[in-house]
Amino acid sequence: MDDVPHDLASLGVFLLVTVFLGGGAAWMTGSGIARGWRPFWQCALALLLVAAVARFLHYALFEQPLLSGAGFALDAIVIVLIGAAGYRATRARQMTTQYRWLYERTGPLTWRARDA
Repeated sequence: MDDVPHDLASLGVFLLVTVFLGGGAAWMTGSGIARGWRPFWQCALALLLVAAVARFLHYALFEQPLLSGAGFALDAIVIVLIGAAGYRATRARQMTTQYRWLYERTGPLTWRARDA
């Protein structure tokens, strides 16, 4: 990576570790917690742990700072957003398939009560 500009290399590391690896883990975490019918706050706590793991991977594999507040904040924002989308998509599917007489889907992440 010596011939690649530092900013481009950092972007590649961010995309690999945070978006692809961390985002995949976040989606599965959010979906799994929703399938267990647990509340979102439990999902948010688990996603912060996923963000901490992503920060550690940045440090261990690519020699980036471990205790970077800005780095953790960016990782956490991206990971929580992806995990929340996974949670909400799963919950929308659950509500509209298990309670199809009560709810109808209005989008990939939303549902509403059926008209009587």
